[in-house]
Amino acid sequence: VQLVGSGGGLVQAGGSPRLSCAASGIILGIYRLAWFRQAPGKQRELVASITSGGSANYADSVKGRFTISRDNAKNTLSLQMNSLKPEDTAVYYCNAAYSDYDLMEYWGQGTQVTVSS
Repeated sequence: VQLVGSGGGLVQAGGSPRLSCAASGIILGIYRLAWFRQAPGKQRELVASITSGGSANYADSVKGRFTISRDNAKNTLSLQMNSLKPEDTAVYYCNAAYSDYDLMEYWGQGTQVTVSS
């Protein structure tokens, strides 16, 4: 199983990059998908999540600026980030989780997003 994130890099404040996460070895359609981020010296935090049915939730800090989406046909997850701020600088991780009798959870390798002011 692999989740491969892409799309990060150095972005100016106010920029609008799009992160993508491609999955192999699993069918994302049944999973709750999410983006987490971890800034230097801070704990990993949930940025946005989307259920298998398409319901999305966002951290207050990104609400109205970020949009999470999934394409089950392409087996991908995306995060459209708008109006970036320096405090959005972090490593962003995609995550897939499914709970039945056991929790199955997978993480991407992380993609760095650095916002310059």
